[in-house]
Amino acid sequence: MKKKVMEKKQKLGIIPVGSRVLLRPFKEQEERMIGKIKIVLPDSVSNEKSDKGKVLAVGEGRYEDGKLMPMSVKVGDTVIYSKYGYDEIKVDGEELYLVKEENILAIIK
Repeated sequence: MKKKVMEKKQKLGIIPVGSRVLLRPFKEQEERMIGKIKIVLPDSVSNEKSDKGKVLAVGEGRYEDGKLMPMSVKVGDTVIYSKYGYDEIKVDGEELYLVKEENILAIIK
């Protein structure tokens, strides 16, 4: 499993540092497929960016009192993140987000 994660990181060419996470934000259609409830959004809302995404890569964690604190999310997790707590980057024309772990609000199971 760890080998696949490393291969994916190398393919993207981006490895987050510290307690940062690389996310692929969901599009509106993908959001509707999460969970069992369908929500119909008015046109005025559909132009907003998503607050849910899939974790593509994670950093090593943060240091606290000289000890490395492991990340609470892992590659493949679906998460809800703060709408204003990310840095947008483009990789091969695709929009991805770098998010600090503290700006991840929940993991969707």
